[in-house]
Amino acid sequence: MTDLPGRENDPNDNPFAMFGSPEQMAAAMRQFADMLSASASPEAGPVNWEMAKNIARHAVVAEGDPSVMEGERREIVEALNLADLWLNEVTALPSGVTTPQAWSRSEWIEKTVPVWKQLCDPIAAQMVQTMGGTLGAAGLPPEAEAMAGPLIGMLRQMGGMMVGQQIGQALGTLAREVVGSTDIGLPLSDTAALLPGGIAAFGQGLETPSDEIRLYLALREAAYHRLFQHVPWLRAHLLGAVEEYARGITVDVSALEEKLQGLDISDPARIQEVLGGGELLKPEETERQKAALARLETALALVEGWVSTVVDAAAAGKLPSAVALGEAVRRRRATGGPAERTFATLVGLELRPRRLREAAALWKALGDHRGIDGRDAVWNHPDLMPTADDLNDPESFVKGENAFDLSSLDEPGQGTDDQTGQPGE
Repeated sequence: MTDLPGRENDPNDNPFAMFGSPEQMAAAMRQFADMLSASASPEAGPVNWEMAKNIARHAVVAEGDPSVMEGERREIVEALNLADLWLNEVTALPSGVTTPQAWSRSEWIEKTVPVWKQLCDPIAAQMVQTMGGTLGAAGLPPEAEAMAGPLIGMLRQMGGMMVGQQIGQALGTLAREVVGSTDIGLPLSDTAALLPGGIAAFGQGLETPSDEIRLYLALREAAYHRLFQHVPWLRAHLLGAVEEYARGITVDVSALEEKLQGLDISDPARIQEVLGGGELLKPEETERQKAALARLETALALVEGWVSTVVDAAAAGKLPSAVALGEAVRRRRATGGPAERTFATLVGLELRPRRLREAAALWKALGDHRGIDGRDAVWNHPDLMPTADDLNDPESFVKGENAFDLSSLDEPGQGTDDQTGQPGE
């Protein structure tokens, strides 16, 4: 016997009685097959990304997404190039801006999907696999396994559609708010880019000239690209933490069975509605997963803290509104801006503003104590990076001499190039 919904009232012990007669089930499965094959691609992974992109694009077009005008494009390219020059004075890391661009919201969606796939596929794969295996793991008798196979496969494909729908809605919302390619804390593209529509939305209610807003946001965009292009281990470090967290994602089987109770399988729209939503996701509170979340949170805080530090230094004395704009960015973080909401929706992580403030304070103190070269040399290797404990006690980290000993990291394959400089004395 199994606990599959519907079996307890089935005199013939038929595990699929809840789905109606065999003829009804066959017709429903054909309907699902038509629906699923219409949008599936041959190389599809756990998420139906074509559907996700379409949903996201429809969301931004519905509220208006004008093409970037030539004047807007020129202003953004000039702002990114000027910001890059200013950053040369305040960081040892070389330029990361090569072909600056201006994007519409639809272009942002199209150009950032490859990185979103890297971020979301590990978690989506766990969700879809678990959903498809729920019935298979329910202890079906041998005679029912052949019948269950197509249904399990259908559930997996439907799960991919469901996850794709959720991601598409999240990206559509995010595209209406982002200002560039780095709003989530790591570059979603190899190209530095800003969105005129996002900049305009960010500036609403601020009594600040638009050119200053554009230049300040260009400084942030250019700083992120310097960091990620010249710290080769950083992107893999962040994505690895996301994947580690994903291994602890399961689907709440009891909640899924409850939702399936009495569900009409001939109504695909109703099934998507019932199975949708994050309440089925059930992260395991294991020490391993908690450690992955802490590692990701700390790394993102350190990235944001470094960016804020070098941007503030570059803007000092040049942008009259730099302090006010920096505060506007921090308020955006504190009230749940795109980075926080996106990670909460798609990854399960909320950045804590307290960590961001502490990280910025640590980088500033490190620069004051060691100079620009010494501060930026910390990025040479992940073993040199501050930990969560260091954010609680930055003074010890800043004054710790042995934290900058690179001699043990000179083995082949462990070090990085010397573009970031050596620690200052």
